[in-house]
Amino acid sequence: MLDSLNITKEQVQKYNEEGFFIIENAIQDNLLESLRKECDYLVDLQNKEMDNKGVSELNLSRRNSRYFVFLAYKERKQLGEFIFSDLMSSICKATIGTDAYLFWEQFVVKGTDPKGAEFTWHQDSGYVDGKHKPYVNCWIPLDNVNEENGTIYILPYSLAGTKDKIEHKIMEGSKDRVGYFGNEKGVPVNVKAGSIAVFSSTAFHRSGANQTKNMRRAWAIQYSPEVIYEPDGSLKGLDEPFLKNGVRVK
Repeated sequence: MLDSLNITKEQVQKYNEEGFFIIENAIQDNLLESLRKECDYLVDLQNKEMDNKGVSELNLSRRNSRYFVFLAYKERKQLGEFIFSDLMSSICKATIGTDAYLFWEQFVVKGTDPKGAEFTWHQDSGYVDGKHKPYVNCWIPLDNVNEENGTIYILPYSLAGTKDKIEHKIMEGSKDRVGYFGNEKGVPVNVKAGSIAVFSSTAFHRSGANQTKNMRRAWAIQYSPEVIYEPDGSLKGLDEPFLKNGVRVK
């Protein structure tokens, strides 16, 4: 169920040259359904916490608009088994090499209220202020995704004009950062649930609002080739070892 993937030379080449590739139908239906149930359970917990506090916002989550659930794997065994699997090991080896650390993990759910659910052009590295090697983001839609329900768009390196981290600007009235101001629209990731969009932390991406009547659920898992630190020397993200010299240590 979580065996290694056969990642092709063409996919590796596309990652190196354009910053991303797509793995179609990477996750079996029964596992996919259990991941959906995990996500729904976690969103329900946030709604209950909002009810108890009498609020409609909780950290970055906004009721019916967008939900972020960070690092649930620490309490949910099945999520950890997926994150530290041969399947994800094969992606790490093909992208960041033989050493890998879990850097971050989160569910991102776009609700049926489109307010505040769009994300501007940014690199994940644009949110990391310390010097670091590029890391990899594995974006896993738990629902079929398209331009109507708020999928992501990825800007290939050849259109962005760079493979490097770009200095981002903080948007007024928001904590969101933006780093691309050109006219390119990017490549929409229109794929079935259970596929994986694999992209570098220096690949620009954005997403639109969910304009449908159904939730759009996705899970993002990020791995780094090294431990990443803030400019002041404090830890950025996580530093949980996964691969050492190509061998799983977890």
